[in-house]
Amino acid sequence: MAQFVVAIDGGAGSGKSTTARAVARRLNFFYLDTGAMYRAATLKYLQQKPHAQSVDMKTVYDVIQNTEIDLRQQNADVMVYLDGKDVTLAIRTPDVSSFVSQVSAIPEIRTWMVEKQRDVAQGKRIVCEGRDIGTVVFPDAQVKVFMEADLEVRAERRQKELHEKDIDTDLKKVVENLKFRDEYDSSREHSPLKKATDAVIVDTTHLTIEQEIDLVEKIVREKLKLNT
Repeated sequence: MAQFVVAIDGGAGSGKSTTARAVARRLNFFYLDTGAMYRAATLKYLQQKPHAQSVDMKTVYDVIQNTEIDLRQQNADVMVYLDGKDVTLAIRTPDVSSFVSQVSAIPEIRTWMVEKQRDVAQGKRIVCEGRDIGTVVFPDAQVKVFMEADLEVRAERRQKELHEKDIDTDLKKVVENLKFRDEYDSSREHSPLKKATDAVIVDTTHLTIEQEIDLVEKIVREKLKLNT
């Protein structure tokens, strides 16, 4: 089977993760959750440096050299394992959310992750999402989508997602976190959040999740026809 990559980029809370999972399931593609991989690396960092406010490169190198991150699909779910332990819920806590942008902006971390992500994708049909998938990780992806949505809408979606996982946080904190991540991710020097020039822009502000999924699935299916 020839490799076929669907790259979905966008800011936090834009709907890209939910859409990517659903499109992968509908098309029977492998779902490569790149954001979860960065969150797992962040969790490992925080296990060694609790309550960190800034990045310590010695700890970063230790994470790179002594960390195993594994994604396993179980039916419709993607389980995340860090050094053999299930951390699927642990990587979604506010502590990880507030520090993942700093860790994921480190060039050494990104280089390490890109190699892992490309290895996973080799010879597969995959759907993956993040902030630089279509520009850095898979610049030759057959399908590139960039998802956008208003800040308040994104915050409400993220809060709902956290509540469903029994993680309580108020809306104001979620808004502040998303604003910080937008600014940080867009302005970082290495692999910033950026639209690929050939990406299809999808504004999800006024779309239901089903409409988002249907639209992206349609885009992918049309491209698949052209490649067969």
